[in-house]
Amino acid sequence: MTFEKVRTNVYLDKNLKEQAKKFFKQYGLSLSDGLNFLLKKTLEKRELDLDMEIEPILPGDPDYEITKNAYENYKKHPEDYVDFDEWVKSLNV
Repeated sequence: MTFEKVRTNVYLDKNLKEQAKKFFKQYGLSLSDGLNFLLKKTLEKRELDLDMEIEPILPGDPDYEITKNAYENYKKHPEDYVDFDEWVKSLNV
């Protein structure tokens, strides 16, 4: 599944942007990916209070290399990946 992406300009607090980039990087996400994730979750929950607990994957973690390689492959070939929700639906469970 591919997604059409559009360039959007937003004005962010400079320090907030840098902190967010570092934060999302811990999860293998770019700033753009992180913001898309937050927007999607906000719309799914239909509320601004996003109570999400996600553990970062750090370089010392056993799955770090697997996650890093998967993300790099996804960036090169996004057409080979499906959205998690779509995958669950395909299971017909």
